[in-house]
Amino acid sequence: MLVQQGSTELPGEASLDQLLKRPELGYGDIEKISPPDRPLDAAAAEQVEIQVKYEGYIQRQLQQVERFASLEQKSVPADMDYDAVTGLGSEVKQKLKQVQPVSLGQASRISGITPAALSLLMVALEKRKRGTR
Repeated sequence: MLVQQGSTELPGEASLDQLLKRPELGYGDIEKISPPDRPLDAAAAEQVEIQVKYEGYIQRQLQQVERFASLEQKSVPADMDYDAVTGLGSEVKQKLKQVQPVSLGQASRISGITPAALSLLMVALEKRKRGTR
């Protein structure tokens, strides 16, 4: 059955969702291998296929959304001295001074602010926070 669909044979056992993750197999193919007790309508079958096939991508996107949300919660003081942040390039410092972001989330959306620059800014904010306690 799998070879007929252009897929490779299984070396051992596999769950139906593992089979459905294969790009050459669809929900209809899985129904032929293991017919359900109650057939799904076409829209529900399509949703099952999408959720199973793209589960990894969806999880990564959700994690990224959570990371961005957490960056929005981290505020940047208005009097932040970007020149004192070790490792930031002059162009990045200039952009940060010009925009004066109110949060790390806003800083992350500034053109030219790299993930490395954002990390350096986070470290500087943490050092500043610890120093003022």
